[in-house]
Amino acid sequence: MSPGDEHETSGGYGGTGQTRTRLPQGTGGDIYGGARRGGRSSSSKSLVTVVGVVVLLIAAIAFANRGDGTSSSNDNTTSSGSKPDAASTAASGTKPVPSKASGIPAGFAHDQQGAESAATNYATVLVSADILKPARRTEIVQQVFAADKQTALENSLDRAYSKDFLSKLGLDATGNATAGNTYVSRTVPIGTKVTSYSDTAATVEVWCTGLYGTAGTASTNPVTSDWFTLTLHLRWADNDWKADSFSQKDGPAPVPGDNKASTADDMAKAVQEYGGFTYAR
Repeated sequence: MSPGDEHETSGGYGGTGQTRTRLPQGTGGDIYGGARRGGRSSSSKSLVTVVGVVVLLIAAIAFANRGDGTSSSNDNTTSSGSKPDAASTAASGTKPVPSKASGIPAGFAHDQQGAESAATNYATVLVSADILKPARRTEIVQQVFAADKQTALENSLDRAYSKDFLSKLGLDATGNATAGNTYVSRTVPIGTKVTSYSDTAATVEVWCTGLYGTAGTASTNPVTSDWFTLTLHLRWADNDWKADSFSQKDGPAPVPGDNKASTADDMAKAVQEYGGFTYAR
């Protein structure tokens, strides 16, 4: 995937990778002046299981990223992205791209906004359950990444997401959850920031929230939420924005709310009944 020592993950629904969960801090000063933390009840066994799964995912993605120390930034890139202003993510009137390839938006505009839209749409599939499904993973890699990056990346992902690794997540060899369970991994982009841009290359940070875990009455890995930032290094190739690499880091995360957790059945139905989006500004 991408270089660096930041952790990565994958998410979506139907059985896949995930993002790292954030555990409550044991000590320290009040958060935001003593704001309440959301109540979250879970057995110590469930917590240990969740942490174990997260550690496995982090290790797998770090392995997949190993050996790719290159950056997609072009040496000829002369303009760096400015800080977003108050209206930077407001609707611009530009419609989402009308075409798709392998179910993934394609044909982004050759400008900064097009790079932001590409990075945002790519984030939803790179951190999705589909990335753990061998057949679907091939389609994602071929559509999202530049041609000269595809083979090495797919080989790394195949080794990282082995049958043994999937079984430890409670998934079969095809990346699907066992009978009676629904694996959930859904990413929702919140906003974007361009840190560098030229006609040939761009680096875009996508701030995201997401859901991941297994919905099922006997699940020991309940669906939880996460906040993370995905950094994508893009290149203009084949008349579209393609990724060279991507990396992930935690946060920024808000103070947890006091929402009552839904049942496993309600969560599974929600993921199956509510579709995702194609993103643009």
